[in-house]
Amino acid sequence: MLDIAHITLRGALMYRLLLGAAIAATATSAFAADAVAPIVMEPELAQPHISGYVEAYLGGLYLTSGGEHESATTAGGAGRVNFPIDPRWNIQADAFVDSLWVQSQNLDGYGGAVHAYWRDPSSYALGGFTSVTGYGGDVVSGENLYSFAVGPEAQAYFGNVTVYGQIYYGQLRATGQSEHFDNWGGRGVVRYFAQDNLRFDAELGYSRISLGGESLNTVTGALQAMYRFSGTPLSVFGRYQLDHVSSPGSSGSLNVHKFVIGLRGSFGSDTLLDEDRNGATMDTYRPNFILPLL
Repeated sequence: MLDIAHITLRGALMYRLLLGAAIAATATSAFAADAVAPIVMEPELAQPHISGYVEAYLGGLYLTSGGEHESATTAGGAGRVNFPIDPRWNIQADAFVDSLWVQSQNLDGYGGAVHAYWRDPSSYALGGFTSVTGYGGDVVSGENLYSFAVGPEAQAYFGNVTVYGQIYYGQLRATGQSEHFDNWGGRGVVRYFAQDNLRFDAELGYSRISLGGESLNTVTGALQAMYRFSGTPLSVFGRYQLDHVSSPGSSGSLNVHKFVIGLRGSFGSDTLLDEDRNGATMDTYRPNFILPLL
């Protein structure tokens, strides 16, 4: 009987130990889950980073005025880099060069721009810019001509559409001379993304150069298509731009047609849409004939 009682007692003790261990294990698991839960957080948003692109183009110009025609070859390029200061404030720096050759003479425009703006990638961007352009080549040899422009700019985002507006005031000057030409203008651009890597642009602009009572008006229209190869930084694009130049009181006018194809290499962005909303999205007006008074 003693042995049976002893075995029974041992069995009861073992049962209680197992039951206690199960309760302890359950409590430990619950405690561990509570301890780990605060550590499991929502994925962090991507931090702002430097991005931009470099592009180059080659094409031709076709000029018509009073029944006369002239053609020219053109080439150029640009580089733009966006520097985020924080998740919303950005500084973008641009550098560009444009050249054309006509009747064995050439004209060059080269310069840069700085944009400062606040951007919400889901809504809009608002800021301002300043640009400086120098001119060289056979046509303006020894003149030391340059121009500058400054003004506000803004973008609004509607799904796969970006609307971009920009107005500016500037001057065309010669180094060491006080006399100058005033330049007022504005432009509007609509960018439509048929796909994340397929972008279409339509642009309309106006510019007025004046000195005293004389002025020269330019109306600009442009269409552009760009495609970025998926998984690569490379894009190809084609652009057509028409500048219609006229002067009040004059019966003559000048039409400058520009056709170009180009190649762009981007960094810090995954798609053209990502580049537009999070990268180097600003630009500046560049006339077909490079020099605003040509």
